[in-house]
Amino acid sequence: MRRPVKNRNIVSPDTVYNSESLEKFINHVMLHGKKETARKIVYGAFEEIKKEAKTEVPLEIFELALQNAGPQVEVRSRRVGGANYQVPREIRTDRRIFLAMTWIIKAAKVGKGKPMYKKLATELVLASKNEGEAVKKRENTHKMAEANKAFAHFAW
Repeated sequence: MRRPVKNRNIVSPDTVYNSESLEKFINHVMLHGKKETARKIVYGAFEEIKKEAKTEVPLEIFELALQNAGPQVEVRSRRVGGANYQVPREIRTDRRIFLAMTWIIKAAKVGKGKPMYKKLATELVLASKNEGEAVKKRENTHKMAEANKAFAHFAW
């Protein structure tokens, strides 16, 4: 059984949308402690989402994108008798959200030639429609878990 996590960082809700998950996302976007820059990127992306999706509540699209990009299962390596097996395992909710945020940010960083807030807005809108690189990554993870289902009895 997992040991309990002792010093989990508890984030306060962001000032504009009053959402803890959005503040966590801002923390993931942040590089080298530049939180204000990260806020400008995320809030700029939300403004783009308002224009693109023609909605007044970009937070709903953000939440839907996190839900769609988050995987249900992942594969972990397990060494058994000299062989390494990819063992599929279910994911805890907080890890699922972490992976979704990470994949969305990485997918947005890949695009060249546009400002980060526009790339992030595009990726969030695509993920909310079950499209885009982050959702593709989730599908590949699920396929890998499905292919290695035979080794599920090695789960610890």
